[in-house]
Amino acid sequence: MAAALSRRGFARLLGAGVAAAALRPAGGTAPAASAPVRLSGNESPYGPCPAALEAIRAATGGAWRYPDEAIDGLRSDLSRMHGVPRDWILIGDGSSEILKLATSAFTGPGRNLVMGDPAFEAPGRYAESIGAQVVRVPLDGSFAHDLSRMSPADAGLVYLCNPNNPTASVTPRARMRTFVESARTAVLVDEAYHHYADSADYESVVPLVKAQRNLIVARTFSKIHGLAGARLGYAIAQPEVVKALAAHAAWDSVNVFAIAAGRASLASPSWQERIRKRNASTRAHVVAELGRRGFEVIPSQANFVMIDTRREVKPLIAALNDRGVQVGRLFPTLPHHLRVTLGTPEQMERFLSVFAALAA
Repeated sequence: MAAALSRRGFARLLGAGVAAAALRPAGGTAPAASAPVRLSGNESPYGPCPAALEAIRAATGGAWRYPDEAIDGLRSDLSRMHGVPRDWILIGDGSSEILKLATSAFTGPGRNLVMGDPAFEAPGRYAESIGAQVVRVPLDGSFAHDLSRMSPADAGLVYLCNPNNPTASVTPRARMRTFVESARTAVLVDEAYHHYADSADYESVVPLVKAQRNLIVARTFSKIHGLAGARLGYAIAQPEVVKALAAHAAWDSVNVFAIAAGRASLASPSWQERIRKRNASTRAHVVAELGRRGFEVIPSQANFVMIDTRREVKPLIAALNDRGVQVGRLFPTLPHHLRVTLGTPEQMERFLSVFAALAA
């Protein structure tokens, strides 16, 4: 069996100023060696920044109030950050709520949802639940969205996940821009993994919202902000689109603790940069180790990797789970690929050791 990744090797990649902190999640102690390693949900293994944890504690004093004022404060923060008016921002109970609102507002019988295959499954499920047909367009040979096939006449909404989940791939910036600028239907771009992308061929489409009335961009605090359990996300769109989304929203769906944590995290950009660098270094090392073992990885621009295992992946997922390493689910269109969240160096050392034994 190939040698496991060394903690010292990760420390060199992460750098002297970051390596020690990278070995433990924020706000807690490292799990016992015998505890399951959770590499299945694309969460940040480092948790939220200390300021966000303190903000959650401080918010208990206002728990008896509805979140109206708190939401106004977060919208103000986001409007400044993105350079748009406050009424161009809609806060959601995670970006999952934003995806559901968009499908509710723009799809239904006779108004199809068009999405990549594979891509994040939630919008498809939401659309089918309200009687919309879902048109699933296979990704192209480089695992980008095949935009040339994603503009059928009966589309009510086109869903683009960029970087894409589960492939961690990106659709090139020029193609994305051309598609969004020429779209005649609503386009929802899910940028949950935006902060991890460092390819020169990637860019956010948020700046296009000002000129494109059909564009909705979804962002989340679940990934680099480390607040997946708090459930906080938002949409950026022109005011008439925000109103259309809000018409389908539950009242007061976002809690004051999530809002407080989100605002504190936005005010801590240095924490996000540290996590981005940790992720990039860990990703590079894991990809190199897998390559040394003869396994190809779809070029990743996210906080997870998609490994071509060259075999049916479902039994491998079960075997890893039996050995205390939880990885991503089966994606039927990629039956030989294994999605693995990037954890701490210690967690990835354990994954690579078990994976090497099973895949030998």
